[in-house]
Amino acid sequence: MSNPTHQRIDELVKGNDFLLFMKGTASFPQCGFSGRAVQILKAVGVDPKALKTVDVLTDPEIRQGIKEYSNWPTIPQFYLRGEFVGGSDILYELYESGELQQLVAGTAPAAQ
Repeated sequence: MSNPTHQRIDELVKGNDFLLFMKGTASFPQCGFSGRAVQILKAVGVDPKALKTVDVLTDPEIRQGIKEYSNWPTIPQFYLRGEFVGGSDILYELYESGELQQLVAGTAPAAQ
């Protein structure tokens, strides 16, 4: 992985249990989908202090690089213990089904 942006992303993904690439910050989201993702994560008990967020609006390289890294075209993107979970819609579906609560608690295998 010689691409420095991908290396930075990889370090963030592997170094944080709860990582959200989003537009804005957890306290001031800059798009509805990012805000929704933060609310869902709070609802399933992710401690706001444990949630690492990366504002893609302040870093164009990360904004483009994360889409390539995950092969996922949209922001926000949530990673749980180094595994890509999905964006806002996926988080909502997992939340509705109860799976997200199990994933966050570490009682379910990561979705593929």
